[in-house]
Amino acid sequence: MSNLNSDLRTVGGAKAAPLRELKQERASRTRRQLLDAAASAFAEKGFPAVTLQDIADRAEVTKGAVYFHFTNKEAVAVAVTEEFYRQLPAVAESVTARQLPPLDAVAELLLQTAVALRDNAVMQAGARLQIERNLVDADMPTPFSEFTQLITTLLAQAQAEGTVRPTIDIAPMARVVVAAFFGSQHISWVQHNRQDLTDRVQEIIDVVLPLHP
Repeated sequence: MSNLNSDLRTVGGAKAAPLRELKQERASRTRRQLLDAAASAFAEKGFPAVTLQDIADRAEVTKGAVYFHFTNKEAVAVAVTEEFYRQLPAVAESVTARQLPPLDAVAELLLQTAVALRDNAVMQAGARLQIERNLVDADMPTPFSEFTQLITTLLAQAQAEGTVRPTIDIAPMARVVVAAFFGSQHISWVQHNRQDLTDRVQEIIDVVLPLHP
């Protein structure tokens, strides 16, 4: 009898495991839909104008489904911003994997990030939410810290190789590059919906990066 019960539990467990996996997969898919919908809404309308119902409508789910995954709109904004900071390093990794010379890597990083900002709603939403962070009553990630650190590292490598003047202070140089980049993307967004962003970024590269001795 005990063996029979054990067999029944095994069969029941075997059935339950795929069911749990199916529910987890469905929940993960719904959360992804919500993040994409929220990113689109935040990028288009800005944090103050977006409601949870807007996000639910765009994701084609109920408002209850939104509350299942997020406690409030602030939590959604934080999640979208965190996704932005997961995608930003992915762009960087695709560039560093090419093992370009350091200054070329900085230029390529800026250009590829510009393309992502031009074409990707999550990237657009993340950039906008950082501008509107004082309107979000939640702890938001520190803006662009890892991005700045990577550019600092690449510029230091270029300086060690002799392609950047030894008298240049690398840390403020990196901050200037990052500020110019994200300022340029903001102006491009307001004036031309980022359609000219790669051209504007190329201007930064042409003016700032030829730092040879």
